[in-house]
Amino acid sequence: MTGSDPLSGPLVAQTPAPPTARRWRDYALLAGLFALVLAGLAGLAAATGWEETLAQIAKLTWAQIGLLLALSLANYGFRGLRWHLFARRLGVPTSALRNVTHFLGGFAMSVTPGRVGELVRMRWLRRETGWPVERTAPLVLVDRASDLAAMAVLMAGGVALSTGGTSGALPVAVLALAVAWIATRPTLLHGAAGIGYRVTGRFARLFARLRGAARSLGRFTSPAVLLGAGVLGVIGWAAEGYAFHLLLGFMGAEIGLAKSIAIFTFATLAGGLTGAPGGVGGAEAAMVALLALEGVPLDISIPATAVIRLTTLWFALLIGLIAFPLAERMPK
Repeated sequence: MTGSDPLSGPLVAQTPAPPTARRWRDYALLAGLFALVLAGLAGLAAATGWEETLAQIAKLTWAQIGLLLALSLANYGFRGLRWHLFARRLGVPTSALRNVTHFLGGFAMSVTPGRVGELVRMRWLRRETGWPVERTAPLVLVDRASDLAAMAVLMAGGVALSTGGTSGALPVAVLALAVAWIATRPTLLHGAAGIGYRVTGRFARLFARLRGAARSLGRFTSPAVLLGAGVLGVIGWAAEGYAFHLLLGFMGAEIGLAKSIAIFTFATLAGGLTGAPGGVGGAEAAMVALLALEGVPLDISIPATAVIRLTTLWFALLIGLIAFPLAERMPK
């Protein structure tokens, strides 16, 4: 049955695609994208000679690889604490251990298109607290917005402290900050949901949930929450940017800390804008291209890109696969 207001009244039930079919479609898309990236990187590596590429990777010691993984783990830890901060601010009655486990477990789905699989965190919260999706959805919005803001700050800082090459990142940083600000404005989001439904006339359930989520965003706009979340996010993403700087140094390419962080954050954002699982393809292409602008040869930029993606994106996936069953076994 239907109501007079599709955004507030009862809705017609829609039959979604079978979960198994969606899952296999996501896997097939991921496999195809990953194969294309491997083919592209292999082609570039072949153009410079496999011996040179493998030689650069062979320069890394286990201690250096361990340091890169530790810095990535620091990023996930600080962002996990930020998720807990947001959850407590929203009033979710879960402990820090459970919130961090939910956050890390969501990484198992980080390679789904648009990272929509990470919404499994709301499923766990619903199982443990009984809260509907509409009440926990603001956590996802504010978490994504905080990531955008943190990376924008790092990019802007990197551009300000370096010269040449990454100057085009400044507009992207401004855009990321603008999107982050808009996404956390309750009035704007509430109004945008209403306009979106009137324009499209479709997706009433989605727009209704957006309007419901917008009402809770006001909890996150206090200066103390924004400052605390901002500090945690900047430290976390800066740790991975610093890892990229160290990796380039290990391979003999010194381009400066500020520029390394700017390139890393710009490439990460570029990959995210493609909507591809984990930003696969876009992030790698942007990273190699930006390193080339800095005069880094392909026999260094290609293995450096491969290694940093392995120690960030794919390491996060591994952590997610470990934490996922723990989150699933949490008491209902």
